[in-house]
This record gives sequence, structure tokens and C-alpha cells, in this order.
Amino acid sequence: MSDLENANKVLVPVATSVLAHIVRSIVDVPDAVKVQPVEDEGKVILEVRVADGDLGRVIGRRGRTAQSIRAVVRAAATRDNAEVDVDFLDD
Repeated sequence: MSDLENANKVLVPVATSVLAHIVRSIVDVPDAVKVQPVEDEGKVILEVRVADGDLGRVIGRRGRTAQSIRAVVRAAATRDNAEVDVDFLDD
């Protein structure tokens, strides 16, 4: 892990950990889950990548699972004193 990745994880450690835990518990291949914080104009975007075939499971029907995950992670980010958004990316 590079110094830049370590610096980014320090930005929102609670939100990052909560997000990684939730997503790993949902997917079929938990070892493939990658959460990378990216700072953008004072806001932190948590980019989530999962194994092929797991994205639909994380997004859920009509995006309900994704919206629920975002709500929980935003609440966890209050412990980090930060505003976060979650993006689920397809590789």
C-alpha cells in the first residue's frame, strides 16, 4: 500500500471500515472488495469495487441496497467529522 493510499484511509477511517464490512458481508467474493477514499472539493468519495457478478447484489433492486448502504456510511462518517459519498464502480 502506498503512502498516498494510507493518507486517504486516514481521512475517514470509520466510514471506510463500516463500508468495507457491509459490502464484504453481502457479496459472494469478499476478498475482492476494494474501498478507496478519494478527496474531491472538500468531500470524500468512497469508491467501491467488487468482483464480477457482485455489483448487482450490492446495488439491489431499484438501488435500494445501495441507498441503504450510503445512508449508514454517511451516518458513520459523522464520527470522522467528514461528508462522504459512496460510488459503486464497475470494473
